Amino acid sequence: MSVKEGLLYSEDHEWVKKEDDLLVIGVSDFAQEELGDIVFVELPEIGEEFEIGDSFGVLESVKAVSDTFIPVSAKVVEINEVLFDQPELINDDPYGEGWLIKVEAEDLSELEELLSAEEYAEFLEEA
Repeated sequence: MSVKEGLLYSEDHEWVKKEDDLLVIGVSDFAQEELGDIVFVELPEIGEEFEIGDSFGVLESVKAVSDTFIPVSAKVVEINEVLFDQPELINDDPYGEGWLIKVEAEDLSELEELLSAEEYAEFLEEA
């Protein structure tokens, strides 16, 4: 299990990466390992708006169905449509090709509430 440096993490196991004016959101390596082989992905519509902590999608694996929770209040501007045909990318490359959505954040100060890679690793050890 890996925790990638340079990302921010939520206690719900989503990661956030700032990319120009957008935020890219995905699930952590820990989350995909816990779920097992992901076989189905449900993502929001472009233009949908969410408040921090809202469920924005669903990941279905051979073991479980799990909601994904948005770590910042934001509007969806892009979804990773490749995942509809290749949901296994989340297992294979959770921090790269397995990203879920790109958003415009309402308030970037909400990022301060997220965990650094080091803090997230410690959080996982304590869990």
